[in-house]
Amino acid sequence: MLRDTAVAWLAQGRDAILIQVSEARGSVPREAGTRMLVCAEQCAGTVGGGHLEWKAIAQARSMLARADLWPCTEHYPLGPALGQCCGGAVTLAYSRLDAAALRDWPTPEWMFQLQLYGAGHVGRAIVRALMPLPVRVWWIDEREEEFGAAPDISRHTNARIDTLCIDTLEAEVRHAPPGAFYLVLTHQHDLDLRITEAILRRGDFAYLGLIGSKTKRQRFVRRYEERGIATETIARMTCPIGVPGIAGKEPEVIAAAVVAQLLQSAATRSTAPESR
Repeated sequence: MLRDTAVAWLAQGRDAILIQVSEARGSVPREAGTRMLVCAEQCAGTVGGGHLEWKAIAQARSMLARADLWPCTEHYPLGPALGQCCGGAVTLAYSRLDAAALRDWPTPEWMFQLQLYGAGHVGRAIVRALMPLPVRVWWIDEREEEFGAAPDISRHTNARIDTLCIDTLEAEVRHAPPGAFYLVLTHQHDLDLRITEAILRRGDFAYLGLIGSKTKRQRFVRRYEERGIATETIARMTCPIGVPGIAGKEPEVIAAAVVAQLLQSAATRSTAPESR
């Protein structure tokens, strides 16, 4: 997360400016609360790119060059002042990065919280795609060696990803928070069946995705029905996974389609009347 970078920069003694979008009106590239860090030789985060960000970086570095640095704000009408086509306006707040800025840094809001079952090729590709996003992920598999080929989730990312290696994967379903997202893509169909059945019986999932074909879905649906799971609950399961219309079976292609679908589901949930 950007806050992790801020902590590291302070520990290294870097002199840096924190830029924050304090107000956003109309069509703008980033919303209020967005943050960016600027030091003499490096930038982290973004307030939207383009001419606005170029001006913001220049302003921050001019402040670093002054001894009498005080917090300040700048208002930018994106169209008239900067020639950007967004048409809105933003106000940027500039302040020195210090311990007080870290103390006031808000707790991140996850876009979604996900239990991801399976650390094979597709699971690893999905994790790589999720790393830049502010999401909470529990990555679960019974094969410890598969995590050895995983991307380096220890480095600073926007996601918080924890790995868990256990023998009874389906038992982990009960530990997920209410309204969690689930992706089931293990190496065994019977294991997929047990995990998805546990999720369906729990019933409070916001998204349940099962990797596989339409034929696999049909076979699984029959098994669920035989075991007494309600038809309306089964209908909420997504299988095959991924936004439609994207061809290709490469893990990276599947991951792109799946993460896009997760983001769609998160956006739909956030705009639903009951969540406002």
